[in-house]
Amino acid sequence: MPARTDPIRETDEAARALAARLLREARTASLAVIDPSDGSPFVSRIAFGLAPDGTPLSLVSDLAAHARAMRADPRVSLLLGEPGAKGDPLTYPRLTVQARAEFVPAQAEVRGALRRAWIAVHPKAALYADFSDFHYLWLHPASAFLNAGFGKAYALSRNDLKLTKRLD
Repeated sequence: MPARTDPIRETDEAARALAARLLREARTASLAVIDPSDGSPFVSRIAFGLAPDGTPLSLVSDLAAHARAMRADPRVSLLLGEPGAKGDPLTYPRLTVQARAEFVPAQAEVRGALRRAWIAVHPKAALYADFSDFHYLWLHPASAFLNAGFGKAYALSRNDLKLTKRLD
């Protein structure tokens, strides 16, 4: 039997650029969390954007099951990238990001800048962004996996994502 080869390619500038584009263009993401009631995976769709410093960002309500799950365990995974209107959906690029969720304190000085950046991309959120149960959420990437189409897979570090805010 022939030896199995590693399907993961060496990360190059084209892969980094594609990952950055997927992060920049995403307006929604699939969010995977760990259900605190039984430890099972739970997936939800969230609104997505980037903070002014490039950190992945969302706005979530305390009423959402995924908000409760992230307060119990901040480890999350995001899936970004949408299939096109034609062809095989698996040929379109997608990015999986493993991250740590951090709720932005309501009193944080940065909250005003986050709100302006968020509303610029998600204008309808102005209707509820200031409700007391809504919170901005930084999603600090730890690593990522880029599937750029059939036979084009890359493992990326947080440095490959070219974000300015660091976990350190």
